[in-house]
Amino acid sequence: MADAPIGIFDSGFGGLTVARAVIDQLPHEAVTYLGDTARAPYGPQPIAAVREYALECLDQLVGRGVKMLVIACNSASAAVLRDARERYDVPVVEVIVPATRRAARLTRSGVVGVLCTRATASSGAYDDAFAANPGIRVHTQVCPRFVDLVEAGTTSGPEVVAAAREYLEPVRAAGADTVVLGCTHYPLLTGAISYVLGDAVTLVSSAEETAKDVYARLVTDGLERDPALAAPEHRFLTTGRPDEFGVLGRRFLGPEVGDVDQVSQVVVA
Repeated sequence: MADAPIGIFDSGFGGLTVARAVIDQLPHEAVTYLGDTARAPYGPQPIAAVREYALECLDQLVGRGVKMLVIACNSASAAVLRDARERYDVPVVEVIVPATRRAARLTRSGVVGVLCTRATASSGAYDDAFAANPGIRVHTQVCPRFVDLVEAGTTSGPEVVAAAREYLEPVRAAGADTVVLGCTHYPLLTGAISYVLGDAVTLVSSAEETAKDVYARLVTDGLERDPALAAPEHRFLTTGRPDEFGVLGRRFLGPEVGDVDQVSQVVVA
């Protein structure tokens, strides 16, 4: 089982920032990544639909023999985490609690901003996660255009800065000194977000924090891959067009994205 890959799932491409962090922190581990690009983005969709789609994709990964599931999508984490942990007999790691835990340690003012999609905001998942820290006030800001900009390859320039100013002004006004990038697309906009918020505001990447939890869980469960084995092979799967995934995937992750296979969408019973 320790030789099996880590399964990483996202609605599209943003989870590749998590894959990048996992590969960097765990270079001996193999990754199988599935992006549900045919039905992305999940952010504007009802939670019930997100749950259905996410479970379909997680079933695909478990069926391919992964040793761990990483739900690298904030919307999906909010929708299916409890179901996933009951449904599968492999460890499940998500992106909300790791980022929340880090932000709670870093904040000085007690005000934390959370940038996220509509689905994540409506789920209340971050409010629930921060509830264990009663001294913290959470300001949630939905940033719908950020995902579109990133997937169009626009991560800098006047349009990005204008969107960042629009979304981040309420966060600044609320007095947040720590901001969670509550969507895995958002780390690619770190430059613009940091520029608008200023150096006094600390950004927390759910990708980096999730990779730390993956590492800890592998060690705790004795699931680390033997570093003496041959270099790991990474696999990339999509429900959409493999050629489009390959182009954008290399933009997000780099040259590790080689051939991309298409998988079918199977309705969960």
